[in-house]
Amino acid sequence: MARKTIVDIFIPCFVDQMFPETGMNMVKVLESLGCEVHYNPNQTCCGQPAFNAGFFSEAREVADKFLDDFSNETSQYIVAPSASCVGMVRNAYQDIFVKSSKLVKYRAMQKKVYEFTEFLTDVLGVTAIQGASLPGRATYHDSCSALRECGIKAGPRALLQNVDGFELVEMEDNETCCGFGGTFAVKFEAISTAMAEQKVDNALATGADFIVSTDSSCLMHLQAYIDRQNKPIRTMHIADVLASGW
Repeated sequence: MARKTIVDIFIPCFVDQMFPETGMNMVKVLESLGCEVHYNPNQTCCGQPAFNAGFFSEAREVADKFLDDFSNETSQYIVAPSASCVGMVRNAYQDIFVKSSKLVKYRAMQKKVYEFTEFLTDVLGVTAIQGASLPGRATYHDSCSALRECGIKAGPRALLQNVDGFELVEMEDNETCCGFGGTFAVKFEAISTAMAEQKVDNALATGADFIVSTDSSCLMHLQAYIDRQNKPIRTMHIADVLASGW
């Protein structure tokens, strides 16, 4: 009997506290593909909020904990429904551990970390989820972290194009930032809101019912603008789309 693919899942702060169904739907999809999914309840944050705010010592403490929590040698992969957090672990951790005695341990872990859709398409070789069905038209938002930090672009689109009843259309400036950027949205509220407005207007121009992305943080920001302005569109994480209909 072939050995199951063992996956440790990392559930980011946003997903854990505000969108737990997205984490559950990721597990649903992974298990449907024959993965053995493990969850370490000791896990917390990747440290990105502290790191981006300039609190490097605090970020290092969180990174140390992350490294300890996900250094299980029996695990083959670490998968998260967030390109933002994956980008943090893959890229920023290099600065954190570059002069640390834990660098070798980090390098071993770094090779295992994947964003959810990236894992499906690049590791499992899957571009269609059996039974996935959702009627409607959607447009895809390339999050900055997915596109620029992780090089993710074609994979999510391939997965969405194979969802039964789902029509995928491209919006103008789909690679432009949504305006969230973590602390950016707090420090530069007016600019952040204007960027969300532009993104939602571009999505509405396609006639889409949904804005889909890999990152709950972007979607939360856009949904807040949509709700406040009462716009006829809603956001969905790609894991929720792929888990629909079955």
